[in-house]
Amino acid sequence: MVIADALARFAGDIEYDSVPPEVRGRAKHLLLDAVGIALASGKYEFARRALAGLRQAGEGDIDVIGLGVTLPLRDAVLMNGILVHGLDYDDTYLPGSMHLAASCASTALGVAAHVGASGRELLTAFIAGLEVAARLAGASKGLLHAAGFHPTSVCATFSAALIAGRLMGLTSRELTMAQGIALSTSAGTIQPMQDGSWTKRMHPGWAGAGGITAAYLARGGYTGPAAAYEGRFGFYNVYLGSRAPDADLATITAELGERWEFTRTSIKLYPACHQIHAFLNAAIALKQAHAIEAQAVRCVRALVASAAIPLVCEPAADKCQPASSYSAQFSLQYALGCALARGRFGLAEIEQDAFTDPGLVALAHKVGYEIDPNSGYPKYRSGEVIVEMSDGGVLRQRENILPDEPAADAAIVAKFMDNARMVLPDARAAELRHRILSIDTEPDAARASRALGTCVTATARA
Repeated sequence: MVIADALARFAGDIEYDSVPPEVRGRAKHLLLDAVGIALASGKYEFARRALAGLRQAGEGDIDVIGLGVTLPLRDAVLMNGILVHGLDYDDTYLPGSMHLAASCASTALGVAAHVGASGRELLTAFIAGLEVAARLAGASKGLLHAAGFHPTSVCATFSAALIAGRLMGLTSRELTMAQGIALSTSAGTIQPMQDGSWTKRMHPGWAGAGGITAAYLARGGYTGPAAAYEGRFGFYNVYLGSRAPDADLATITAELGERWEFTRTSIKLYPACHQIHAFLNAAIALKQAHAIEAQAVRCVRALVASAAIPLVCEPAADKCQPASSYSAQFSLQYALGCALARGRFGLAEIEQDAFTDPGLVALAHKVGYEIDPNSGYPKYRSGEVIVEMSDGGVLRQRENILPDEPAADAAIVAKFMDNARMVLPDARAAELRHRILSIDTEPDAARASRALGTCVTATARA
């Protein structure tokens, strides 16, 4: 069977009651995580500038999370995707190097509100999108990143088309066509990781807007190629080029609807590229175990997977002295400096007063890297940190982060509350937490969306 046909049947036929309760619960916690990050993002410059740009196109009727404004559907989905992904704090499906929830949440929230769906219908479409996104990215086996494409952007266009199409009531044939049309709207490279520019932040929302456009065109009778994925010039052959035979397309549909792949996605507990997280775990463990003082560190060596070096280690001069918060999030050198000096890497460490701190910059310049001969990438992320002290002592720690080690629900809730408290009092944050975790009891998705959109401004007025 053509892959797009199988995915169309899955997305169109999936029923809420056929999804195991624990899978539904995981999806609700992913939605909670996404909303919490969006709330925290609203105070940053990239969010203000994005909103100022999009509002020039006019107002609409779909809410932007936490900002008290409404935009036309596709612009609202774009903006909400920017908010969820803008701090690079959102979940990561490590086998496919993809952030799943950013595009799926913004698309499901926006389209469900637009068409008057219920919370149960929203959640079911969200689950379908998460699963498709994970499988499409996972099939590439990490090769999309190696080819210079951002899996979060290029894969999510297809899952967004299926989320939107399901909520809009498309037929199975129309859902297949929507994926074919999405092949022509799928875009996004990892170049912004090189220079700290902002375009990566817009990738999930742009994928959502492209997927919605594809769904609308398909409903109108517009056609796209049926073999969107496996065709001669389909997704994998074009985006992977000579490495296309290394992709495992059979995994896209294997046990679809029976084995749930998206539940393996990892929740970020640091606002940094996931390639850095194992190193942060290792460095913080060393800091705590040995009470390391920054001034006593002579030099640091990190053993890094070769695929990660262009993302988080090079160009070394820029990584050692980040020019922006975004550059700081993709700098292994700076992250290790923070971990060894402060014992943490949180949102405070991506503020300007942190990444320009002379002490942290000096420590970052002491960090070097080598190719890790024992890297497990892409099956898991490893991080080995070797700290040479001024007194001649050598401290060493290695940590692994496996794809199937997602954070516990309690950790996700705690992260949401920490993020939401940046802009909301405890009581209001707790109210939103309850509303999201019971989204499947909400009769009107538009009402839930309005609550998320106006929560900060309503609190400010009170």
